[in-house]
Formats: sequence, C-alpha cells, structure tokens
Amino acid sequence: MTCIFCGILDRPERFKIIWQSEELVAFEDYRPAAKHHILICPKRHVESVRTMSREDVPLLKAMEKAGIDLFDRFNVPEKDRRMGFHIPPFNSVNHLHLHLHALPYKSTLHAMKYPGSPTFGSYNKGLTWFVEIRQAISILDSGRKVGVLPC
Repeated sequence: MTCIFCGILDRPERFKIIWQSEELVAFEDYRPAAKHHILICPKRHVESVRTMSREDVPLLKAMEKAGIDLFDRFNVPEKDRRMGFHIPPFNSVNHLHLHLHALPYKSTLHAMKYPGSPTFGSYNKGLTWFVEIRQAISILDSGRKVGVLPC
C-alpha cells in the first residue's frame, strides 16, 4: 500500500495545498479541529516523529518555521497557536505531519484528540500521545527518542 502523503503534488485534487518549499508541503486538514487546521509534511517519506533522531532536528526546525510563517499569514495570535505531532500508534497516516491549530478547538472532543503534554520531572513531556514541536526538538536534540511515555 502506498502512503497517501507521498507524491501529494501528483494529486492536487485530493489536497488543498496552501504552501510549499523544496522539502515541505502544507495543506488544509480535511476534517479541521480548529478554525485553521493545517498539516505540514516533508515531501520525502519520513514515517513518524517516533522514528526520528538528533540528525532530524533541522527538518523539525524547518517545519516549525514554516508553521510560524503560516500562523503569521493567517494572523493567528501567538497565544492561540498550537503545533505538534501524534505519536504512533495514535496517528492515522504513517507519514510525518505537523498539525497547526489556531485555537480554540471546535469541540471538547477535538481538544481531547490533541492533549497538552506538560513536562514530567526531568522529562520534556509527560504521558500522552501528542507531542508539541518544541518538545520534540528538545527530546531529539538531547539524543533521546519521542514516545508516548515520558521522554
């Protein structure tokens, strides 16, 4: 089975692409959880945030910068910005994709799908299936792996 996000530019009728660079593409989520719900993914296949290592930090930083630029483009106040990844097995597509949300969420159910992840003791995130971009960068930059358990 092929990855739905690989070759995204070959199927523009399936995605509402709003921005792209040489390595990334951004498009609107087809089931938005917030006023603006955008996905940013690398054009090359990367399975998930869970498979990444310290060498992948520049890619995550590029994704974060693209997200900030898109939030700025849509005039989303900083306090209403949320960026992060679902951690497998709690993801629907096995291709790395960063969720950008302009809060508030449309419903409590949507908010529960993207739980916050405060630090836990000496860990960058606690027990949750969603990791915010800054947490993921910090975890990988320290040589650790992103997982559902505190890391």
